Amino acid sequence: MRKFLSTTIGTVTLFGLGIAAGTIATASPHLPGVQVAQQPNCNNPQTQSEMNVCAGIAYRNADRRLNQVYQQLLPKLPGARRQQLTTAQQAWIRYRDASCNFERSEVEGGTMAPMIQASCLARLTEQRTKDLQQYLESTNK
Repeated sequence: MRKFLSTTIGTVTLFGLGIAAGTIATASPHLPGVQVAQQPNCNNPQTQSEMNVCAGIAYRNADRRLNQVYQQLLPKLPGARRQQLTTAQQAWIRYRDASCNFERSEVEGGTMAPMIQASCLARLTEQRTKDLQQYLESTNK
């Protein structure tokens, strides 16, 4: 479990460039040369930087939900199945990260790279959450 969380946290820190705080810096109209943090408009992002930030936010939200479902599911499983799920989850994280690194490689070095990777991570994480949610629902029957 600790390895699962450290791997997940490590992946989140991968987005430190432009996404870490979920904000973007803009010049203050009142203080020339001073940068202030502003919440991005994720309903209608206007810049690549904003798109990168919003994709990172979407991934963090998806990851938070995945961890909630995972934490609900674990205690409902007997010991052997709990260990199998932990092993499967660790393998899934390695797959997700490798797959999204591959997707990002198409635009490596470009300004879209963080958005491509974060979007991929969010998409695969949402899919995995649905799987875990189904497992959780079957244990509640």
